Amino acid sequence: MSPQGHNLTQHFITITDPRIDRTKLHSLIDIIMIAICAVIAGCEGWIEIADFGEDKEPWLRTFLALPNGTPSHDTFGRVFSLLDPKQFQASFADWMQSVVTLTKGEIIAIDGKTNRRTFGGKGGTRALHLVSAFATANGVALGQVDTNQKSNEITAIPELLKLLDIQGCLVTTDAMGCQADIAAEILGKDADYLLAVKGNQGLLYRDMKAVFADASIERDTNVSENKGHGRIEKRTCEVMSGPEIIARLRHKNNWVGLKTIVKVTSERTVKPKVGTAAYKSGTPATSTESRYYICSIEEPSAERMQQAVRAHWKVENSLHWVLDMQMREDESRIRTDHAPANMSVLRHIALNIVRSDKDRRIGIKASRLKAGRNDAYLKKLLGF
Repeated sequence: MSPQGHNLTQHFITITDPRIDRTKLHSLIDIIMIAICAVIAGCEGWIEIADFGEDKEPWLRTFLALPNGTPSHDTFGRVFSLLDPKQFQASFADWMQSVVTLTKGEIIAIDGKTNRRTFGGKGGTRALHLVSAFATANGVALGQVDTNQKSNEITAIPELLKLLDIQGCLVTTDAMGCQADIAAEILGKDADYLLAVKGNQGLLYRDMKAVFADASIERDTNVSENKGHGRIEKRTCEVMSGPEIIARLRHKNNWVGLKTIVKVTSERTVKPKVGTAAYKSGTPATSTESRYYICSIEEPSAERMQQAVRAHWKVENSLHWVLDMQMREDESRIRTDHAPANMSVLRHIALNIVRSDKDRRIGIKASRLKAGRNDAYLKKLLGF
C-alpha cells in the first residue's frame, strides 16, 4: 500500500448523502475527508474533529472546496449517524482493493470484535460488533461489516467476503466462522479456507479427534518452540490429507472442498509466581491444549499450516489490540444510530494510512500526533 495510491476522494465521493437538500451547507465528501484527516491526527470524537477542521481550515482549503467553512461538531455527529454504514464499508473495501496487492497464498484472517462502550444510547442498543478481514502479510484491514451480536458473525462473514477480492488467498477464521456455507463462499471466491473446529461442530470435531488419535495413520509433523516472559511454548502441528483420510470422517458431507485436517498441540511451561508453593519447590506449571482445523488445500505441509495458524492471531495483536490501545476504540461512547459503525470505518482507514508510511520509525500513536502538528507529514500520508 503506497501513499500515491490512496485516491481517497474518488472512492468515497459516490456514497449517497443521507441529508435533505436544505440542510446541505457542506458537501458530504468534505465532511468525510475532514473526519479522515482528523482521526489520522489523533481525534477521537465529533468535537475534536470539528475543532481540528476549524484550526486546519486554511490547510484543508488546499484540497477541499469548503464554500461555507468547516462543519460544526453537531453536523459531523448528525451526518455520520445517518450515513449508511454498508455503503461506507463497501467504499472502504473498494479503496483497499485498489491500493493493496495480495499475493497468492497470502493469509486473510477474519475475526470479530465488540466495541464494549457502544451499548445503550437511544433505544438501548446492543454494543457494536464488527467483523474484519486482515491481510496478515501487509498488516492492513481489507474491510469490515457490522453486526448487532456475536452470533451474527455467521451471517456477517459472507457479507464481508462479497466485498473482497481474495483470489488465491488462504482465509482463516475462528470456530464461529466454521460453517459449511462460509466454506463454500470462500471457495466461490477462488480462495482456500482454514477453519477452526470446536464444539459448535461437535460431530465433525469428535471424528477428527478419533482420526488423529490413531497412531497408525501417517501424518506430516512440524514442531516449533518459543521462549520468553518466563514461559516456554512448544507447538506441534500434525497434518493429514487425501481422500482416504477424509473418508474416515463420518460427518463431512456438507463441507465442500475439504481435503485436509490439521491438529495443533500447544504445550506451555510457565515459571511459578513468586510467593506461591510452586515457586518454593521450583516446579514449573505445564498445560497442554489441542486445536483442530479443516482446510481446502490439498496436501499442505505441516510447516505451512503451523505458520497459517499462528498468522491468524495477527488480527488480534496487530489490529484489534492496536485499535483498543493506540486508538482507544474500546473507550469510545459514540452510540447514536450508525455513528459507531461509521466511526470504526474512519479508524480503520486512519490506521491503514498511518501504516502505509514505510519510512515510519515511530509507533502508531506518535505518528498520529506528528500528523496533527505537521501538515506536510499529514499530506504525505494522504498521498497529496
